[in-house]
Amino acid sequence: MGSEHTAKAFDTDLQELTRLVAEMGGIAERMIVDSVDALIRRDVALGQRVVATDTELDALQKRIEERAVLTIARRQPMAVDLREIVGAMRVATDLERIGDLAKNMGKRVAALETDFHPLKLFRGLEHMTDLVQQQVKSVLDAYAAHDLPAAMAVWKGDEEVDAICTSLFRELLTYMMEDPRNISFCIHLMFCAKNIERIGDHATNIAETVFYMIEGQAITDKRPKGDMTTFATTVPNT
Repeated sequence: MGSEHTAKAFDTDLQELTRLVAEMGGIAERMIVDSVDALIRRDVALGQRVVATDTELDALQKRIEERAVLTIARRQPMAVDLREIVGAMRVATDLERIGDLAKNMGKRVAALETDFHPLKLFRGLEHMTDLVQQQVKSVLDAYAAHDLPAAMAVWKGDEEVDAICTSLFRELLTYMMEDPRNISFCIHLMFCAKNIERIGDHATNIAETVFYMIEGQAITDKRPKGDMTTFATTVPNT
């Protein structure tokens, strides 16, 4: 009877961790969309709301970590059960970093004080954001459902985001060379494009966590990446 009670208590703890991760995921997804929407519409108030929302995301990550540590201490899980808890903490960490990247973009909205507003660049940024936001949604669904094929589809899909980012970067360089007055705006947009690309990287991190949870080991294959050499060496980390 005691063993059955312990199992039920552990299941309750896991369900709460899963719920908290799902809550974090919903907030992170909204922050991604809102930060880019604020950039495109130059909506400073929306950008500030994105920045403020990051505090909520940080608090949820802390709750997940505390709950996970408490569950390990109380239940002393082994094997797959322990991987479930470790997986929740890993996913929460990636979601917190996604929030930081969205916050960084929200902060840049107020700096875009120029009439320079090339639609082609913003369409590229929107398309890239749509892809990445879908990656985040798909991988979180895969995490909740323990769907390894769906997680691996996200893991293999990172190259398309990299390709769009590289193309956008080249366009930005062209605009900067054509008119030095565009440099400040283009640099801000460059950082934003890199942030979106890095959000895609965190989605693939979550896919790798799903693999670890289900298979009990790390992925040994090399992560597929597009050619980001020029971009990475020109634009530093923020």
